[in-house]
Amino acid sequence: MKILYAIQGTGNGHISRARDIVPILQKKGALDILVSGIQADVQLPYPIRYQLKGMSFIFGKSGGVDMMSTYTNCNSRQLIRDIRTLPVEQYDLIINDFEPVSAWAAHLKGLPCISLSHQSAVLAKNVPKPASQHTLGALILKKYAPGTSKYGFHFDNFDENIFTPVIRQEIRQAEVKNKGHYTVYLPAFDDKKLIKRLKEIDGVKWHVFSKHTKAKYKTKNIRVKPIENEQFIKSLVSCQGVLCGAGFETPAEALYLNKKLLVIPMKNQYEQLCNAAALEAMHVPVIKNLKRKQLPKLEDWIQHGHSPVIHYPDITEDIINLLIEKSYNPTNLVIL
Repeated sequence: MKILYAIQGTGNGHISRARDIVPILQKKGALDILVSGIQADVQLPYPIRYQLKGMSFIFGKSGGVDMMSTYTNCNSRQLIRDIRTLPVEQYDLIINDFEPVSAWAAHLKGLPCISLSHQSAVLAKNVPKPASQHTLGALILKKYAPGTSKYGFHFDNFDENIFTPVIRQEIRQAEVKNKGHYTVYLPAFDDKKLIKRLKEIDGVKWHVFSKHTKAKYKTKNIRVKPIENEQFIKSLVSCQGVLCGAGFETPAEALYLNKKLLVIPMKNQYEQLCNAAALEAMHVPVIKNLKRKQLPKLEDWIQHGHSPVIHYPDITEDIINLLIEKSYNPTNLVIL
């Protein structure tokens, strides 16, 4: 069996999840990997057959997506060319983690494409949604990387074919401690905005992992470091709490480690608003931004926040086996 595993390269969550999924897929057949996107800081330690620019949303510095940079960095001609020329017909099985080039290439050629992603779960009927409607955001999420069948990951088993998160073996095998610091990962905020607010809370040690610096430095009670996988894991497993965006992988890992968690969803980012709604349903606190009026909530979380008790079993290989069993027939190529 020849497998194409296509991964979204915007942000670090998709790549982090792939680090555990790739070895499983390698046991199932001849595997080629495609990565598109330009915003990941974590590297995938496996050979990549197709490295494409794709269509990335660029993080800003004020809590949201930089739409101008997103637009100027999108080469629509190259994107269309990649979609038309990607040889998806050579594969018996296409597994897609919210990656647009392979998804649209398969769609245009009428080929099955299995969506295996967090985004596949977000729009499911029984998954918590934000109170206000975001029609455009929901439409983008639905059309960005179309699939013919969907398997999703979420913070809980909210609906059919939704599974609990893939937790990296590096996290599962780590020795969990509490050294009293707080780990911060808010890539849509620049260092100045983070430092300005965090330094107002005395007596707290902050480990800030930043997309906006190439060298580590310290100011008052705040250590700022570039994003590096081993250093981030070291800080995460030994922290008292995690302050991060309402993405998926980092909150999921914090929940798995039973670290107290506070999230700030990116502005106008529908997926993160949905994640925030799901986390609130699980009694995880959410704040809207890092403005001064949010300080009391931040301080209350530090003083009184608690660590939720959540169990995420290691079922990644079971999920892969299930989707292959349902989607692949060696006598008739792919059947969905």
